[in-house]
Amino acid sequence: MTPRTRAPSGRALIVFALPALIVFLAFFCLPMAKLLAVSVAGDDGAGVYWTVLSSPRYLHSLLSTVLLSATVTLATLAIAGVAGTFLQRHPVPGKAVLVAMLTFPLAFPGVVIGFMVIMLGGRNGLLASVGDLLAGERWTFAYGMTGLFVGYLYFSIPRVILTVMAAVEKLDASLEEAARSLGAGRWRVVRDVMLPALMPAMISSGAICFATSMGAFGTAFTLATQLDVLPLTIYNEFTNYANFGMAAALSILLGAVTWALLAVARHLSGNAVAATA
Repeated sequence: MTPRTRAPSGRALIVFALPALIVFLAFFCLPMAKLLAVSVAGDDGAGVYWTVLSSPRYLHSLLSTVLLSATVTLATLAIAGVAGTFLQRHPVPGKAVLVAMLTFPLAFPGVVIGFMVIMLGGRNGLLASVGDLLAGERWTFAYGMTGLFVGYLYFSIPRVILTVMAAVEKLDASLEEAARSLGAGRWRVVRDVMLPALMPAMISSGAICFATSMGAFGTAFTLATQLDVLPLTIYNEFTNYANFGMAAALSILLGAVTWALLAVARHLSGNAVAATA
């Protein structure tokens, strides 16, 4: 017989939930309430949100940020998915060292990653020197969206590859063996057995990757302050133009898009878990 578990009392719930509730109020509710108040305190009032959604400048910044984040997410899932599965399934020599090197970017702040991109693809970077030697022209990519893509990809892969390796470790190998015994080829086993089982982990880690890319500031600021992504637009509105209401409205919009994506990802990953259980 399994022992019955008693439901926690109301006092116990308050004691254990109170610290989390205090943190939630202090670091989420109060700042969001202040942002909302600042956003509607200007001359336009709540119309500032219509300005954000109707202005080509702000709308382009939002769409550029979403497109960049989505591209980084898809590329990260493809690279980390293949690499994580291979590392977990095969006895690679020096695997512990290799995994440590792949996850090393987690220790770097965005500013450091931005400098690394400049050292690789900047005007005096490695690629510029190679281009000057081979073609007589300096190849650069660091100061535009390509450089930002490389930087975001660099710090996104470690977050996903660890999740993929943990998910692959939990896969039921007997399902793959059963599929092969029924005549399924390698790619069909991957498509019909492995991918559905890995889908919850891929969706959840992809959502975190997307959210991180949406709000990343340090890397973009290091590469170029004129990049048309939403975090830099918010920074410019706040510091260069003292347009506090617009900066607050853009911040809320950035948060709303990210939260909506995380909610959809949680719903989809929950359904995937139920489907594969």
